[in-house]
Amino acid sequence: RFWEHVQDKTVFAFHGGLGAGKTTTINALCKARGVRDATGSPTFSIINEYAYTEQGRSCALFHIDLYRLNDIDEVIAAGVEDCIFSGSVCLVEWPGRAMRLFDEHTVHVIIEAVNEQTRIVRVLDHIQFNALGLTEQL
Repeated sequence: RFWEHVQDKTVFAFHGGLGAGKTTTINALCKARGVRDATGSPTFSIINEYAYTEQGRSCALFHIDLYRLNDIDEVIAAGVEDCIFSGSVCLVEWPGRAMRLFDEHTVHVIIEAVNEQTRIVRVLDHIQFNALGLTEQL
């Protein structure tokens, strides 16, 4: 249902604290999109690229984790900007490290842990996200 809801959007910023379920959610979304490769957290590699097929053509999907990066210069040096503006699907954890890269086309996914088994997930467009005045420290 997520992919149907967001239609043709390609850039997704995943917000939530440590252990909120960002990576788990992204792995499920990759599987639902048709990624057949094993998916995992790109905390150390920064960017994992996966392939999936859509309407008979091969497409790229980037899973990006900015947790280990300190500022926008490191984000750009890692190649994140190129991925975000590539037109490919980009699922970005810890986007607060580089918020200026996320424009009005970004979909923000906020994940809050209620307890070990329960999460509240909100999917917001960029205007809704900005109106709430949310920061990365959720």
